[in-house]
Amino acid sequence: MKQMINAEFSKEDFNMSSREAFSKALLSMAPENNKVIVITADLGLTISVNKFAEQYPHRFFNVGIAEQDMMGVAAGFATEGFIAFVTTFAVYASMRGCEQVRNAIAYPNLNVKIVASHGGITVGENGATHQSLEDIAIMRSIPNMSVIVPADAIETFQAIKAAAKHDGPVYIRLGRPRFPKIFDEKYTFKIGQAVILKEGNDVALIGTGIMVSKCLEAAGLLEIEGIDARVINVHTIKPIDKQTIISAAQETGAIVTAEEHSCFGGLGSAVSEVICRNAPVPVEFIGIQDKFCESGNSEKLMIKNGLTVNEIVVAAKRALLRKRI
Repeated sequence: MKQMINAEFSKEDFNMSSREAFSKALLSMAPENNKVIVITADLGLTISVNKFAEQYPHRFFNVGIAEQDMMGVAAGFATEGFIAFVTTFAVYASMRGCEQVRNAIAYPNLNVKIVASHGGITVGENGATHQSLEDIAIMRSIPNMSVIVPADAIETFQAIKAAAKHDGPVYIRLGRPRFPKIFDEKYTFKIGQAVILKEGNDVALIGTGIMVSKCLEAAGLLEIEGIDARVINVHTIKPIDKQTIISAAQETGAIVTAEEHSCFGGLGSAVSEVICRNAPVPVEFIGIQDKFCESGNSEKLMIKNGLTVNEIVVAAKRALLRKRI
C-alpha cells in the first residue's frame, strides 16, 4: 500500500511554485471528493500532477500530446458528474484546444477546470512559441468561462479548491517560476472578489499574477516620494470585481494595470471596460506590447519588456500627470 502524501498546506509551502500548489490542492480534495479527476496531455511531471497520478491512478488520465482530445474527454467525464481538471501549458490549452473548449465545454456550461501552466514570458528559454501572451484574452471572450490568475502559492491552492466548488468551466493560469509570497494562512480566496492589499488615494495599481508583488514594491517606492498608491490584486479577470475597480477610479482618479500578458484583451482591457462605462479616469498599461518575445532568461525578459517595479512607478507618475491636466 502506498504511503499517503501530506496534502495540508503549511507555512513551509508558501514559497512553492503555483504548479506545486495546484498539486497540493488536488491531493487535499481527492480523499473527500471522489468526483475529482485529472486529465493531462503528457505533462504530468512538468505540471506536478504526477503525485496525484501515483496516489489515485484510477482517477488520472494521460491522453498523450492531444490537447483537443483532452478537452473532449474532459467534457465527457463532466457530463457524467465528474469534476474534470485538465492541465497543459497555457499556449496549448487556449489555442490548440480552443474550439473544443468553446463548443464542447463552455457552450454546454460543463464542470471542467482548465489549469494552464507556463503562462506569460517567464517560461523564458522555451521561447515565443511557448510564451502564452494571448490566453487570458481568448478565454475571457468565451461565454460561461471564468478566468483566474493567482498571485502566489496559497492563492493558487485556494483558487483550485474554489474552482472545484464552482458550477461551470474555469480557466486558471499558472506560472513556471515561484512567485513571491503575498498571503498568509488567514487569507480567504473568493472567485470574483478583488483584494485591496494596500489603501491609497493618489493612484491605484491594479495587478494580477506575478505582477501583484511588483505593484506592492512599486507602491513602497512611490510612498517614499509622497505618493499614496492603492494596490489591488485582481485575481479573477472574469467575472471581474466591478465595484472595487469603480471605487478605485472614483477615489484615486488614476489607474495603472500590470500583467504578464499582452496589453490587448487581458487585465488592462478588462479594467478599462469597467472604467470607461462607469468612472472614466486616466489608465496606464504595463504589459507586453503588440509583439512576440524571444527565448532567454525569464528575469531578463521581464526587464526587457518593461514588466518591472520601476516601470510601474513611472507609469503611476504618468497617470498622475494626466489626472492633473
